[in-house]
Amino acid sequence: MKPIAKGPVKNNLIPGSDGAGVVVDVGSAVTSFKAGDKVVTHIALNNADDDMPSVEDLATGLGERTDGTLRRLGVFRQSALVHMPTNLSFAQAATLTCTGLTAWNALMCSLGRAVGPGDYVLVQGTGAVSVAALEIAVAAGATVIATTSTDAKATRLRTLGAKHVINYRSTTNWGQVARSFTPKGRGVDFVVDTGGYATLDESMSATKVNGVVCVTGASGGFGVEKPDVFQVLFRAVVLRGICVGTRGMLQDMVRFVERHDLKPAIDDVTFGLKEVKEAFKRLEDKKHFAKIIIMMD
Repeated sequence: MKPIAKGPVKNNLIPGSDGAGVVVDVGSAVTSFKAGDKVVTHIALNNADDDMPSVEDLATGLGERTDGTLRRLGVFRQSALVHMPTNLSFAQAATLTCTGLTAWNALMCSLGRAVGPGDYVLVQGTGAVSVAALEIAVAAGATVIATTSTDAKATRLRTLGAKHVINYRSTTNWGQVARSFTPKGRGVDFVVDTGGYATLDESMSATKVNGVVCVTGASGGFGVEKPDVFQVLFRAVVLRGICVGTRGMLQDMVRFVERHDLKPAIDDVTFGLKEVKEAFKRLEDKKHFAKIIIMMD
């Protein structure tokens, strides 16, 4: 696994930032948890609850330079945990740590703007961030437009609540097409961009004046032609980089998940701890839908 920022990597590092489990015991200084509590991890373990993590903060976090979650038993700081939603299984709750929180930050914490009824949201593909954003936006009452490459995935996106689905392979101007689905062609309010260089031009094309394009990843790679970022001026949009989110945001998301009884989607195939390599291969081959789950069998 490559670290998310350059620097020393701990020898024999235990990978994995995401996870959900049960507290076995607590230290004498722990005030937030007790034995038996069900918890979810937060990757940036050194930050205060409302301190937005940087890439460097994440690089010292769980699974990067600090032992992560791919183990049956571990020691975690209380700052690296939050209480798990009461309505979720461990598999569902484990989706919240990274991709779920990234989607939440993009849609609910963008410069004081939170997605809600009347908003249009564009998500890209069927990766975990995009599917989480779709589910959060639908629960919040927004209209979701999704892109994908196959009819089978389009059906699944509609099942999760996407109002419109565009095949980005056959419709290369999907940004303009997404705009056409909005009232009077005004453009979408939020784009959760996961492709990076490969998708930013179309993302900005889809967005309304003063709408928000949240860059959450670079699944399209770095070897493609770079977009003209100065288009944010001519299109008058907000371009925002999302670096997961704060522990406080994760706690807010837990309450939202409980209030709306939101059930995060997970991949069709689950793996055991002895099948970690197979799980990573499925991710690398892009055969998954939403989040891949590894159970502590």
